[in-house]
This record gives sequence, structure tokens and C-alpha cells, in this order.
Amino acid sequence: MTEKDDDIQRQPTCTKRKAIRINIVVNVCRLLLSLTLIFSGFVKAIDPLGTQYKIHDYLSALSLNDYVPSWIELACSISLSALEFCLGIFLLFAIRRRLVTRLVTVFMALMTLVTVWIVVANPVKDCGCFGDAIHLTNAQTLTKNLVLLAMSVVTVQAPLRMPRFVGRSNQWIVINYTILFILITSGWSLYKLPMFDFRPYHVGVNINKAMEIPAGAPQPEFETTFILEKNGVRKEFTLDDYPDSTWTFIDSKTVQTKEGYIPPIHDFSIELNGEDITQNVLQHKGYTFLLVAPNLAEADDSNFGNIDNIYEYAQDNNVPFYCLTASDAKDISRWQDLTGAEYPFCLSDGTTLKTVIRSNPGLLLLKDGTIIGKWSHNELPVDKLAKPLAQSTIGQMPDDKTAHKIVIILLWFVLPLALLSIADRLWAWSSKVRAAQDKQLDRLKKIESELNIQSLKKKVK
Repeated sequence: MTEKDDDIQRQPTCTKRKAIRINIVVNVCRLLLSLTLIFSGFVKAIDPLGTQYKIHDYLSALSLNDYVPSWIELACSISLSALEFCLGIFLLFAIRRRLVTRLVTVFMALMTLVTVWIVVANPVKDCGCFGDAIHLTNAQTLTKNLVLLAMSVVTVQAPLRMPRFVGRSNQWIVINYTILFILITSGWSLYKLPMFDFRPYHVGVNINKAMEIPAGAPQPEFETTFILEKNGVRKEFTLDDYPDSTWTFIDSKTVQTKEGYIPPIHDFSIELNGEDITQNVLQHKGYTFLLVAPNLAEADDSNFGNIDNIYEYAQDNNVPFYCLTASDAKDISRWQDLTGAEYPFCLSDGTTLKTVIRSNPGLLLLKDGTIIGKWSHNELPVDKLAKPLAQSTIGQMPDDKTAHKIVIILLWFVLPLALLSIADRLWAWSSKVRAAQDKQLDRLKKIESELNIQSLKKKVK
């Protein structure tokens, strides 16, 4: 055998190995990209208000927040998370492979451009791409998006190398079910509270302990520069080379030169009538109700009767009750006139209150400074206050329901799609088997027909 003949025989094997390698690369990119999109979209979908706040931060950086109503921000929040989640599911199931891979590539290109702007302009410290579940720096986010963009380019180059999990005839089921599921999830989280609470104010956290800085933790370092003037000349000085009194002070600026340890909760404070009562509230032995309403002007007043009932219960049982808000005196007075509220109003930081609970208003129950209950204004526990808190179910630390919630998601979303995929593949396999059997039967009939014709010819002869 010549060397040329040997090369000819090797070509099919080399081509097959190359095709296998390409298939592996394309489908690994498909898997990693789709799972990232699914996770990112889901954690934002279960916290639509959190994503809305992040969108508001971006608009504020562009000086556009005064022109965009809050309902449009919320609609964009829900739409963005739903789009991201759906693209991830469609890519995972290889639905409309050419179209979906192109859409994913365009989406990642746009997100990468936004991230470049974030890195250059630094309008926010955390882009919010994974909600509150995972926090990335702007540089880390850019790196992540560049990698995902490269993966999307790989998939768009060879979309037909991604095997389908569901045939074309049943893809409409996955499409509609996925869209319906993620929109219902966002709506449910808006009506109640996020299914999973990734924020530092989750049930079970002791606020005081979460504010502590461990001994030996690295401290932030700052450098102060002073701007002074003499004889019409301005110069900058530090504490080390601060000049004599002949220089006139103009201004000063302080810059953080080194990051230090930041506790999970570092901006929680309560002010009542000009007095800081934070520690009085957090160190109180027993139960405390905190009604949290970041903005009373936009607060939902449809359930104010239930709030008043809880306040009356708190008074009857000697349980402290405070309303925490960032609203001004005018909005507080309007709320009092509208609802007849008699509970005390305390001032807190608006951003902090939005982080505490995703409801305006929402209710917290503390026990010895530990959060043991959180409710939106749509599910206030009025019907569970027939007994003293120590004897009621809401007065006890609830069990961790994370596993239960994961099971619910598996039963309502993952399992139906898995069963559909299995049924679809079994049907496709059985169809191929039947087609092969029919083809074999046609061949046998053809052979039998030819044999009969030959037999008739022999008889004629």
C-alpha cells in the first residue's frame, strides 16, 4: 500500500474525530451558557423589585430617572429576567436552534457593552447580574460576560450540532410553559415576597451580630488631602506636609486607599424624634414589630386595616411597634390621615429599608433582635394573633424551607419538562423503529413481488 493510499484511508477517521471534538465544544458551551442564563434570569425573576431598584440606579447614573415612571422600571425588570431565563431554557433544549443562538449572541453582546460602560464609568459597584445571590465586581462581570459572549459565538457557528431534547412538533409546549412559569414566578414574588431571600436581612439573622466587625479584621484606610491657597496659588497637602498658618484653607477631600472588612449589615439605623434608638430596639428582650415602608407616598394602603389590627394587638400585649420609613413629614401626615395610623414613625435610610423587605409596606417580627418573621402587606398574619406571640406559630423561629421550595420548583417546572422530553424522545425513537420496520417490509414485498414475476415467467416458458 502506498503512502497516498494510507492518507486516503485516514481521512474519514480524522474527519470523524474532528466532528466529535467540535460537537463536544459546541455542547459544552451550550450547557454552560444556558445554565448561567437560567440561574441569572431566575434569581432576578424571584426578586423583581430588587432588579427594578438596580435599573433605577442605572437610570440615575444617566440622569434619566425623572423621565421613567416606576411602573416602566418594574415592567423592564420582569421582562429582562423572563427573557434571560427563557433564552437559557430554549438554548438548553435546543429549541429553534438557529434563531435562539442568534438571540443569545445579540443579548450577550449588548450585556457586554453595558458592562464595558460600567467598568469605565463605574456608575454602580455591583451590576446586579445575579441579583443578590452572587455579588461580582464590575471587572469580574466584564470577564464573565466576555467568556459567555465567546461561548455564544461558538454556538451560533454550529447550531445544528446541538441535539434536541424535544422535537419540533412539541417545542411550542416548552416555549409557552417556560414563559408562563417565569411570569407567574415574578408575579407571585411581587404579591408575596421573594421565594429565596439572599439579602442580609433574611429570617434567622440577628441584626446586631451581623453588624459586628470581628477582632483582627482588616480596617479600611483613607487618605485626606487639603487644598490650601497662598498669594493666589493653590496647592494640595497631606497631613504629613501640612503648611503653616499663612496658607488659607479652601477645601479637603478624603479617598479610600484600602478596602476593609464590611459586615453584612452596616447601614441599619432607627431615629425617633431626633434620637437614635437603634440599640434600644435591637437589644430589646422579647418581641418587636417593625412596619417597613420605604416610601409612604407610594405605599400600598389597601391593607391598612390589618396593620391597625396588628398595632392594637401589639399594644394589648405590650409588644413594641414601630414604623420605619424614609418619607418626609408631609408624606407621614398624609398616611396618618388616610389610614388613621397611631403607631410611632421612625426615620431610616430608604435604600436600607428596600433591602430589608421587598414590600412597601412590609412587616418584620423580631425576637431579641433576631428576625423570625417577614410578611408583605398582602399576607399579614392577622388571623394568627389570637394568642400571645410566645404561644403562637408566628412567634417561633420557622423551619428552614429552602429544600421544600426547591422540591416545589422541581415538581412544577423541572419534572414536567423532563417527562415531556422523555416522552418526546421515546415517541421519536418508536417512530424511527416503525419507519425502519415499514421500510424492511416494503423491501420484502418488493423481493417477493420480483420472485413471483420470475416464477410466472418460468411457467410461461
